[in-house]
Amino acid sequence: MTVLVLSDSHRDVASMVQIAEAIRPDRIVHLGDYLSDGETLHYAYPDLPFVGVPGNCDGWTSAPEERLITLEGRRLLLGHGHHWGVKLSPAGAARAGRMAGAELVLFGHTHRPLLRREEDGLLLLNPGSVRDGGRYALLELEQGREPVCRLCAL
Repeated sequence: MTVLVLSDSHRDVASMVQIAEAIRPDRIVHLGDYLSDGETLHYAYPDLPFVGVPGNCDGWTSAPEERLITLEGRRLLLGHGHHWGVKLSPAGAARAGRMAGAELVLFGHTHRPLLRREEDGLLLLNPGSVRDGGRYALLELEQGREPVCRLCAL
């Protein structure tokens, strides 16, 4: 399963469509700041499963700031990251992931890509910003195999 991970799109739906067309993912994850862009992308590809969380620029919403999902037997914690203080350090995201029993924590907010495996095996992934350089991440998940993550740019 190929998961397209996006964040901080700031109304750059055209880049998101370009990425989705090139990748043809099995699922899309949007990690906030302009979550509505991710929803617009989902409307363009309604058969493509979509999940997202709001960011600090998404205004008032009743959507949860965090989501714990399971894909191909892996537990992923999704959050924009502002509520974990990731601009200072990814330690808050790692702590939240451990508390949730996640194997992977996906977040945005910093606009800087990050791919890091912690000593305990927890994987931290920030795709960077769609708006700033067309950055995104691909997450390859297959039951019984280690996840493969790639940081990419248009």
